[in-house]
Amino acid sequence: MLTYIIKGGAKLEGECTVSGSKNASLPIIAASILNGGNTKLYNVPNIHDTQMMFEILKKLGCKVKKNNGKIIIDSDTIKSYEIPDELMRQMRSSVIIVGAMLGRVKKVKFSYPGGCDIGARPIDLHLKAFKELGVEIKEEARIYYLHGR
Repeated sequence: MLTYIIKGGAKLEGECTVSGSKNASLPIIAASILNGGNTKLYNVPNIHDTQMMFEILKKLGCKVKKNNGKIIIDSDTIKSYEIPDELMRQMRSSVIIVGAMLGRVKKVKFSYPGGCDIGARPIDLHLKAFKELGVEIKEEARIYYLHGR
């Protein structure tokens, strides 16, 4: 167990702001697709991955508004089921949007995700889970076409 020992005669006091978590924010942003209406989020970190996820939502037809730390995602306006390759390649976690798209519009087209400098990070477990749920999967030149029921 990790232990911190603080020595000193001064009382610790003050305030600090804790940023939101990327790993918590990304699945919540993806899940906003399922809502089919407005989702309000607070304390989402303003980092590359969250910005790329917002760009994916916009390309799918969602409206994303940012105002004073609040983000409103309107997923009622989804028009597309194709996630652009240039956005999929920006981050590995872009694959988490696939399940939400299947749940909402029953189909999705996407390329193999990228963005990971630490080596290969396969998506086979995602695909296996979708297949077990009855999703039809076709792959052509690392472009995936998924159709749900």
